[in-house]
Amino acid sequence: MHKILAAAAIATASFTTSALADAHNITVGVSWSNFQEERWKTDEAAIVGALEEAGATYVSADAQSSSAKQLSDIESLIAQGVDALIILAQDSQAIGPAIDAAANEGIPVVGYDRLIEDPRAFYLTFDNVEVGRMQARAVFEQAPTGRYVMIKGSPTDPNADFLRGGQQEVLQAAIDAGDIEIVGEAYTDGWLPANAQRNMEQILTATDNGVDAVVASNDGTAGGVVAALTAQGLDGIPVSGQDGDHAALNRIAKGTQTVSVWKDARDLGANAGQIAVAMASGTAMADIEGAQTWTSPAGTELTAMFLAPVPITRDNLDLVVDAGWIGKEKLCQGVSGGPSPCE
Repeated sequence: MHKILAAAAIATASFTTSALADAHNITVGVSWSNFQEERWKTDEAAIVGALEEAGATYVSADAQSSSAKQLSDIESLIAQGVDALIILAQDSQAIGPAIDAAANEGIPVVGYDRLIEDPRAFYLTFDNVEVGRMQARAVFEQAPTGRYVMIKGSPTDPNADFLRGGQQEVLQAAIDAGDIEIVGEAYTDGWLPANAQRNMEQILTATDNGVDAVVASNDGTAGGVVAALTAQGLDGIPVSGQDGDHAALNRIAKGTQTVSVWKDARDLGANAGQIAVAMASGTAMADIEGAQTWTSPAGTELTAMFLAPVPITRDNLDLVVDAGWIGKEKLCQGVSGGPSPCE
């Protein structure tokens, strides 16, 4: 847990409410589910940047993949007197008591990137159904027929099923036609690469390595999948991911991963910081610029904002370099004669 103090109160471009002028009195607490994962450090920097620009204070806690610790962390953040919470939920069901505690103290909550099934939490994420579609489209383009494996995300994260639904939309016609057979499917506890690798190894054993393509739901799971495939001499078959992790982008340049759907965490984090400050300053959820009413699959009506993802393949790797997301040297490490910019 740590605190970063900002120097001045400046309203952000996206949120022009005059209430932001008092943001120097605001403290925003962020509860991370598993800060060890590479991408959250980028998110954190963007959140901190937005809070600094608004003159607000940042405090945080890492639940270390424990839903029980996350509840304790949030209690601690509330006790510190935070004015708003940004929560990356470890378990979308177990987080309920924390939302109750925040509501009892009048503290607004931003559900960060993962659905919190509660109308008192503002839901900020990318369009994860579309992410799933993008993953499946990219793999299907490379393998329009064959034996597919579906490596899903954590069973406690609703995003895992949003992604899986989008993937199925793209593949359903080919499955119905008999062109594609799903020979293995597994959730990945905690989204952990080691668990994804274990799942993939078991599926390869069960199918006698009879696999032609893998739709993996994020870059961490894709890394585990590629490790399992490489051990069997199958590296290079189509594999999907998401998040734009540097290691995954390097795998795309090398040809061992097909796509990483890039959800620019800098945009997500900046929006989260801005929304948290706006709500702490008295702005209603429905009055946040870009907010919409959205009904979850369970029928809960939420206030939400969905950002647009971008699929990154060998054909557009220049995009992430030009955007400053990754340096050419890191992208092209170990690559020669590859796609632009690694020629």
